[in-house]
Amino acid sequence: MSRITHYGKLLGSSLILLLVTVILVFLLLQLAPGNVVDTMIGQTAVSPEFRAALEARYGLNDPLWQRMLIYIGHVAIGDFGTSATSNQPVFTLILQRFVNTLYLVVPALILSSVLGIALGAIAARTRSKLLDKAISYISLAAFSIPTFWLGMMLVLVFSIYLGWLPAQGMKDYGTSAPVSLSHLILPVIALALSQLAFTVRVMRTTTIEVLGQDYIDTARSKGLNRTQVVRHHAILNSMLPMISIIGYNAAWAVTGVLFVEKVFGWPGMGLLIYDAINARDTMLVMGIVIFSAALVIIINIITDVAYGWADPRLRAPRRVETRARAEARAA
Repeated sequence: MSRITHYGKLLGSSLILLLVTVILVFLLLQLAPGNVVDTMIGQTAVSPEFRAALEARYGLNDPLWQRMLIYIGHVAIGDFGTSATSNQPVFTLILQRFVNTLYLVVPALILSSVLGIALGAIAARTRSKLLDKAISYISLAAFSIPTFWLGMMLVLVFSIYLGWLPAQGMKDYGTSAPVSLSHLILPVIALALSQLAFTVRVMRTTTIEVLGQDYIDTARSKGLNRTQVVRHHAILNSMLPMISIIGYNAAWAVTGVLFVEKVFGWPGMGLLIYDAINARDTMLVMGIVIFSAALVIIINIITDVAYGWADPRLRAPRRVETRARAEARAA
């Protein structure tokens, strides 16, 4: 029952956080210069009557609090409004671009997680040796490199100088596949590298800490060599913090993919919000920000649930409580 209560509180606090996010995003963008009518009209000369009709249609003459409540009610049922630039539903545009973003985020997350855990364990096993220092220095340098600069360097080297890979887009013209592997390689590398570096650092630190525990000494006393101890004991016990790191990387990748998509011309959510900001499409910007915030909250909830499921220490109180109740009923 305690776990159910915990998840109930987590869900309630997440909904409150999402509501606060919606309110703040709405207020900040509504208080900014310009509005949806200015975006729709642009430089076109219109009569005051036509402009007043548009303002009445979008409720711009209503009080701010009333517009906010109406918008919150629409968001609650999945209605993010209509884009002023494309005249399409915002939620439809977001879903179309979100699929394209997933083509980047999922491979980058898998690549950074698998390689990061492996390299971090290797660095911990060879602590203070040349290989450990090389992995640590390279990961620190990769973590410090701005993603957009790395993307431009990848394009410069592999697309312009060598001509091995395409510079922009998702696929070649006329192909039926949703995305081409050759177009995927460079943006995935650019997106995964900083996540990889962070994962390596955390995995190395956690594994070194685990290697100093008493049960590791017990395993060594039973005749296991260092490789066996690291493989069968240290890595498994170091994986728990990786759940949180992978969740963090997933949230960061979904919300921080803008620079990668801009550099490589990838038509995902990052490029969509970039174009929406330039076009002053307030409704589309609000929709993307709220959708991204909801994704981050969902990822955090999944991470919390997965961590609680994987860590037996968090399940122990529940087992003790269940056993106590069974004994009480038996008595």
